[in-house]
Amino acid sequence: MKLVIHGKNIEITDAIREYVHQKIEKAVSHFQNITNEVDVHLSVARNPRINPKQAAEVTIFANGSVIRAEESSENLYASIDLVADKISRQLRKYKERRIDKKTQAQPTTEAIVPEPVVADLIGDRTPELPQEVVRTKYFSMPPMTVAEALEQLQLVGHDFYMFHNAETGEINVIYERNHGGYGVIQPRNNNGHTNGHSNGKNGKAHHIVMPEKSHSK
Repeated sequence: MKLVIHGKNIEITDAIREYVHQKIEKAVSHFQNITNEVDVHLSVARNPRINPKQAAEVTIFANGSVIRAEESSENLYASIDLVADKISRQLRKYKERRIDKKTQAQPTTEAIVPEPVVADLIGDRTPELPQEVVRTKYFSMPPMTVAEALEQLQLVGHDFYMFHNAETGEINVIYERNHGGYGVIQPRNNNGHTNGHSNGKNGKAHHIVMPEKSHSK
């Protein structure tokens, strides 16, 4: 297993490096067979308005899937402890889902309900853009179905997930809706139609209604 440690506004000392190896290796010890690479990002916020300031983020690449956890506190070692526990729980959920898929007689089917495209995606919120790009990430983007993208969304712990739609060949974004359920954003050309041939034709957005158990994270 490859473990890489990055630091922002902090020196990665031998003591910190040893502590990360100890905690993260223990967290993934039962999942070595599915873990290919572990990326650890430690950072200290210089902005006085950001509190808590010391954060630890772990990203695990497991058999083509990405599993992510992040925690922060006033103490870097405490943040490492918290994120190690969280990533262990995420790995356990991922492994249980893989086992469930193998044992299920029939796959669960999601209902896709066409819904008008929302013209104003931010509502009454004030749009805010970052002053500068503070971090760039690169991930492989293998083709996947909407159901597989939803799984990834739940594993990375974000509100949205960008993916390569295997059915249309397009780049889509699946996101968690404020009022429950999930949505899929698809590109469309100037004639008002989506570029692919999925269920989201005629400029319609996808609203995904999942079984109740799938809302838990």
